[in-house]
Amino acid sequence: MTGIVAPPGRLTRLADGVYAYLQLPGGWCLNNAGLIVGPEGSVLVDTAATEARTRHLGDQVDAVAGGGPDIVVNTHFHGDHVFGNGLFAPRATIVAHEGTRADMAEAGLGLRGLWPEVDWGETRLLLPTLTFRTALTLHLGGAGPHVELLHIGPAHTATDVAVWVPEQRVLFTGDVVWSGVTPYVLMGSVAGSLRALTRMRTLRPRVVVPGHGTVGGPELFDQTEEYLRWCRGLAQDGLRAGLSPLDAARRAGPGPYAALADPERLVGNLHRAYAELEGLPPGARIDVSGSFKEMCEFHGGLPECRA
Repeated sequence: MTGIVAPPGRLTRLADGVYAYLQLPGGWCLNNAGLIVGPEGSVLVDTAATEARTRHLGDQVDAVAGGGPDIVVNTHFHGDHVFGNGLFAPRATIVAHEGTRADMAEAGLGLRGLWPEVDWGETRLLLPTLTFRTALTLHLGGAGPHVELLHIGPAHTATDVAVWVPEQRVLFTGDVVWSGVTPYVLMGSVAGSLRALTRMRTLRPRVVVPGHGTVGGPELFDQTEEYLRWCRGLAQDGLRAGLSPLDAARRAGPGPYAALADPERLVGNLHRAYAELEGLPPGARIDVSGSFKEMCEFHGGLPECRA
């Protein structure tokens, strides 16, 4: 089911020239985006899932950075972060990790099929035209902020990118960090996520913009880490008891995380945690379709998407 459609997002100023576009409450397909504006250009961090949501994002960006953005950065390949690329081209150059580009090409518009009742609108798939492997720095002119793109995956996916604005100490984490929403690492790594969180802490950000949910500070690293360590403990116990990931999730329930949105993601997270404990490398392919079916079974139906 799709349930009630969430209200449009809102662009919020975080620091001079740095903004977050928040789509709350932040569940399935309600991602955050970011905007960094300098004297000679602007950078948009991620887009939105539907045409209507992306057009609203574009209107708010245009009000701050007229005619912008000049660059769109995709933090990873999932449709809620990339489906709006085409609405900012050809003016904007689309930038991503080279692995993200390959995963986007493979995934296509498949996410739309999970929730056919959502009004997706026209969201043509537009792949990045500029890719990198480890890091890339974007200079926005004069004394304006510069923007560092850091490959920190595998975490949420195999090739996640964080966007760091060091002058303002603002960090856009993509879906490596979550706020009030259950983390999801099925396509990435539990161990890799923990390493990514450690690396991001060393940046000492003042403001942390998660991929979904409300903006916070470094405490969001702690909250995401605590959840992932809990999942790994459940996986260790489940393997010892001979339980499947679905049965382990049913036995555990939400545990101390009942307040987080989308608790069915526990099933997918346990599939990844089991696989890693059994030797699957971080970020290696896993049965996504089978896991999603089990999440639906755990949830009692299709998870709610309010896009």
